[in-house]
Amino acid sequence: MSRKILVLGIVGAVSAAAGLAASMAAGRSASELVAQARETFGELPKDMATAEHPVTPERVELGRKLFFDPRISADGAVSCSRCHLPALYATDGLAKPLGAHDRANPRNAPTVLNAALQFKAHWRGDRADVEEQAKKALIGPPSFGDPDYATAMAKLKAIPGYEQMFAKAFPGDSDPVTPDNWANAIGAYERTLVTPSRFDEYLGGNENALSDGEHRGLRLFMEAGCSGCHNGPGVGGGTFQKFGVKEDYWKETGVGAPDKGRFDVTKDPADLYVFKVPSLRNVAMTPPYFHDGSVDNLHDAIRIMGKVQLGKTLSDAEIGDLAAFLTSLTGKLPDDFAEAPVLPAAGFKPQPSPGG
Repeated sequence: MSRKILVLGIVGAVSAAAGLAASMAAGRSASELVAQARETFGELPKDMATAEHPVTPERVELGRKLFFDPRISADGAVSCSRCHLPALYATDGLAKPLGAHDRANPRNAPTVLNAALQFKAHWRGDRADVEEQAKKALIGPPSFGDPDYATAMAKLKAIPGYEQMFAKAFPGDSDPVTPDNWANAIGAYERTLVTPSRFDEYLGGNENALSDGEHRGLRLFMEAGCSGCHNGPGVGGGTFQKFGVKEDYWKETGVGAPDKGRFDVTKDPADLYVFKVPSLRNVAMTPPYFHDGSVDNLHDAIRIMGKVQLGKTLSDAEIGDLAAFLTSLTGKLPDDFAEAPVLPAAGFKPQPSPGG
């Protein structure tokens, strides 16, 4: 597909026959756009279960409660939902989230909606999936902050009701309250957090699901090259990419000390300033943007991406159309996420680490 921005228009007077031909060509172009979009983005699944990580009602029920429960953290204030609030489309609105004892995380908290579609977790891809992310968050100092897994599991066992729920979710385990089962339960719940949108209606055959501006934005998104990285059902999340292909990103975002990205994980010079390409689903609802939360406005984020990734200076009209298309990716919150569950009754009881 050409990466040149397509500008449609008829210059000067044309005959009725020429006008009819142009109309027919536009009709074919619209049909081709739908077909290309289906090929590029694919179908959003009903859930994100895999053979390795199945979704069962018992695991989902347990995982939902664990997701919203702060009593497992070091200070009794941090749950998964602290950084992934339903009211903010599973983000927290902060440039960098705060964990136990208000320790700042090094990078922005992306939404967990549709997150299991992505090929890795975390901006630098240093977590294999949502399950590994949930497990390691337990002992991450800027996350739950527990000193070790034994301390976290002791807190779970001290809350009446959880042991029975773990036993139902993981039958056959002699001691089901384990860090791996914590992770698998939360992962099962997160794998249900799919948010189909008007864009999916469009891909399903309803061309009227998008407005004229959203159609223009989709066309531009694909023809300018945005979909080269932001593709698949998640509209991103499937590859790593350097942030600043055409020029240094921090000169546009205004960041003083740029994050080196995957380089700090792999020590490979080829990974300098490389990050996971984020999913753009619900992006209109999840500012601030980028790995460092340095940009508050979607229009500014689009302008910056056009310049530093594609080497394009987008016009205000083009930015507006792209923003319109991205708004069509906003889906309805799942009912069991929009409303927090009632948790087993118990107060927060700090647990000393073994031998402490």
